Amino acid sequence: MCGIVGIVGSDAVAERLVDALKRLEYRGYDSAGVATLRNGVLDRRRAEGKLVNLARRLAETPLMGSTGIAHTRWATHGAPTETNAHPHFADGIAIVHNGIIENFAEIKQELAAEGVLFQTQTDTEVAGQLLAKFIRQGLAPREAMQAMLRRVTGAYALAVIFKDLPETIMAARNGPPLAIGHGQGEMYLGSDAIALAPFTNEITYLADGDWAVLTPHGVEIFDIEGRALARPRTTSMAAAFRVDKGNHRHFMEKEIHEQPEVISHALSAYIDFIENKVSPAATAIDFSRVPSLAISACGTAYLAGLIGKYWFERYARLPVEADVASEFRYRNIPLPKEAAAFFISQSGETADTLASLRYCRENGLAIGAVVNARESTIARESDAIFPILAGPEIGVASTKAFTCQLTVLAAMAIGAGRMRGTVSETEEQALVRHLVEMPRLMAGVLKSVQPQVEGLARDLSRCRDVLYLGRGTSFPLAMEGALKLKEISYIHAEGYAAGELKHGPIALIDENMPVIVIAPFDRFFEKTVSNMQEAAARGGRIVLITDTKGAAACGDLQTMATILLPDVDELIQPMIFSLPIQLLAYHTAVFMGTDVDQPRNLAKSVTVE
Repeated sequence: MCGIVGIVGSDAVAERLVDALKRLEYRGYDSAGVATLRNGVLDRRRAEGKLVNLARRLAETPLMGSTGIAHTRWATHGAPTETNAHPHFADGIAIVHNGIIENFAEIKQELAAEGVLFQTQTDTEVAGQLLAKFIRQGLAPREAMQAMLRRVTGAYALAVIFKDLPETIMAARNGPPLAIGHGQGEMYLGSDAIALAPFTNEITYLADGDWAVLTPHGVEIFDIEGRALARPRTTSMAAAFRVDKGNHRHFMEKEIHEQPEVISHALSAYIDFIENKVSPAATAIDFSRVPSLAISACGTAYLAGLIGKYWFERYARLPVEADVASEFRYRNIPLPKEAAAFFISQSGETADTLASLRYCRENGLAIGAVVNARESTIARESDAIFPILAGPEIGVASTKAFTCQLTVLAAMAIGAGRMRGTVSETEEQALVRHLVEMPRLMAGVLKSVQPQVEGLARDLSRCRDVLYLGRGTSFPLAMEGALKLKEISYIHAEGYAAGELKHGPIALIDENMPVIVIAPFDRFFEKTVSNMQEAAARGGRIVLITDTKGAAACGDLQTMATILLPDVDELIQPMIFSLPIQLLAYHTAVFMGTDVDQPRNLAKSVTVE
């Protein structure tokens, strides 16, 4: 959600700032802008929509200056217009901001009563105008920055330049991430290390409550009281990743087809291929001493957690409480201090998930982070990190991160079962062999189902509503299928437990309603098929996703389409069966002409509540 970059150095920065913003497009945005300082004069260019519009503005009227800040905005306060786009100006100050300033209305009212005229509808301008007020009162820029930070409340990452303070950027963090990059005669600022990868791999992460002063020669970091702080410098791996679409039309398509490879990477970290056992990396928390487990996450990561709940309860006999993080953080759940809590997040910066983690930390639980970004806040605040090793995921709709999350959770559940004595050595080896088969099986599925899915997607693109059904781990997978379809095609879709069909959703079914049934030949197959037949009897257009045994058991059942997958063990069914639902959503969106990688109103990383 939103993105910040900044450079302070000796060469022109505007074009480099825009190039860095392109690496943050995956976070979602609806407008963008850049401001630079040259010879005591602030200037800026802003544009609605995509970065190509901003680049066009810069080509028409270039910006000079060796100090600059830039921003991609995802609207919270005020419409996504050029006027509301960042950077905002206020009496010789330029400011960009990620997050939400919660007391902006109160401060805005006070400033308006003092005669301040506001140009935008944003909460960000309030912070800029407050800074300008303190400057007018005689405070130096550093003093004004500290005074402003003491006054505002909420979640924010800020970057500020002052016309009277050349070669300086000030920054602050309270919630949304902010990283400082170290260069030679230049310093950099970014919402994450990926944005800074072209410039440097030497990174310092600001902690909540930090604020910093960057010059070409280094950085000073302070707390809210103005006391100097020392934060460690780390070497980021983000520069190793090349972020482009290759031969694919969209990042989402590329990331769907990367899954066999990235799951191989994840397995190599959590599996001993020689012994067919789970490696110690999967059991960094002592599950033998844990009486229960809490899992919290948002969106697709939450659905991965729900599938993980089935595995931990089945294989480790470990009671699991799985919750949406935005609910978990407010429930005041009584949790035993001996329990463990896992937090799942692709970005590792999800605000609600991070707040839930901190609630569990305050209650003395052991904390595990299942994240894609090992340098993220959630990872840094956890006792054990379980990286999913998916590589950068640029498409807003998660695909490879989801299946990598599942892969890691599956390995952890097996390891937990082994530690707790509920999985024997022979059972562990058998389950691990199934995990090891996944990359090969997934590659075959991606090749075999593509033509059929494309044809089915053309039909789905004409529908207004779609229902997904499943039982067991296929129930969260049904919800994930519905989420994917609605995220990128904007078709209304819902995922239900198949057994709940008669408790309400069946009222929706008619000859216009596609019903996508996820039904591997497992313990639940007969009951799922029974629910499917109930939908078919009411005119529902059935799309059956099953395996060869399931298709044989269904006989001559009439369907709109039957997508046939290989027979696989129940453990790995969610990963294999996720592929056709991802492809179905993708190709439906392509036929409808939507913005697949950056769907409207959505952001990749939700760093505010």
